[in-house]
Amino acid sequence: MEWVTRLEQTLTYIEDHLTEEIDVAKLGKIAYCSSYHYQRVFSYMVGVPLAVYIRRRKLSLAGVELQQGAKVIDVAIKYGYESPNSFTRAFKKQHGITPSEAQQEGSRLTSFPRIKFQITIKGDVEMEYRIETKEAFRVIGAQKELSANIEENFAEVPKFWQQISMDGTLNSMLPMMNQEPKGVLGISAGFDGDMSVDSDLKGSKGMSYYIAVASDQAISGKLVEYIVPSFTWAIFTGQGAMPHAIQELEKRIVTDWLPSSGYEYANGPDIELYLDSNPNNATFEVWLPVTKKE
Repeated sequence: MEWVTRLEQTLTYIEDHLTEEIDVAKLGKIAYCSSYHYQRVFSYMVGVPLAVYIRRRKLSLAGVELQQGAKVIDVAIKYGYESPNSFTRAFKKQHGITPSEAQQEGSRLTSFPRIKFQITIKGDVEMEYRIETKEAFRVIGAQKELSANIEENFAEVPKFWQQISMDGTLNSMLPMMNQEPKGVLGISAGFDGDMSVDSDLKGSKGMSYYIAVASDQAISGKLVEYIVPSFTWAIFTGQGAMPHAIQELEKRIVTDWLPSSGYEYANGPDIELYLDSNPNNATFEVWLPVTKKE
C-alpha cells in the first residue's frame, strides 16, 4: 500500500541520517502528514517514541563500531554526543556496559535492528465511524502549549484537564456553549515552525492543546478563541474510563483503520469531543482530519 511505502521511506531516511540530527519535519513531508501526526503514527505502530527508536539505532551502530576497534571519542562525536561522558551514560543505559568495555573481545551488546512497517488485518473489534465535511467554527476555552514530543503530551494533557477542572475554568466556559458541536472539545492544533524534540530530532513547534466549547460569545479572563478550519473529518465514537479509553481508540484508528481506509491524514487539528465527560465512563468522539488518497 502507498501509505506503508511512505512510512518505509521514512525509515530509509532515518537510516541514511543517523549520524546527523534527524529532521522530523522532513519525515512528515515524506509521509505526507505533519511532523506531529507522523510521530503519533510512529509511536502507535512501533510501540516506542520516534526519538527512542532513533537513539537505539544510533547506539546499536555505535556498539558495532566500537567492537571493530573505533575510538570512543570518535564514535561519540559521529553519533551526535557532545562529550564522552554523555555518550558513556547513554551507551551504558542501552547496552549495560561502558563503551570501553564494549571494545573488549567477547563483550555482549544489545542490538536494535531497523524496524519494518507492515499492516496486520485484525477485524476483531468493531469501530463505528462516519465521514463528514464541516465548515469552520469558533471555539473559546483554555490553551496549553504542547511539547513536540508526543509521549510527554500523553502525560501533560490529562494534568491540564485536571487543572482547569479544579480551578473552575471548565465550569466557567460551559454556559457559553451555544454552537455546534455541542460538548466539551479537546483540540490539538498548530503544526508549524521549528522545535527541537531532543538531541536526536529537530521538528515542529507552534502546537497547542485547547479545552474549549463552540461559542459565538465574547471571550473574557484567561479564555482564548480558536477557529477550527473547514475539513473533512473521520469521526469515531467511543466510551470508557479516561484517559486510557480515548488513547486506545486513537491508537486503533491509526494502526487498524487508517492504513486501509482509502484516506490519509490532512494537516489539520485533531479533535476530541466529550459528550459525557464522566472520567470513569466518558462518551466521546475522536475527529481525525482526512483527505482521500489520490
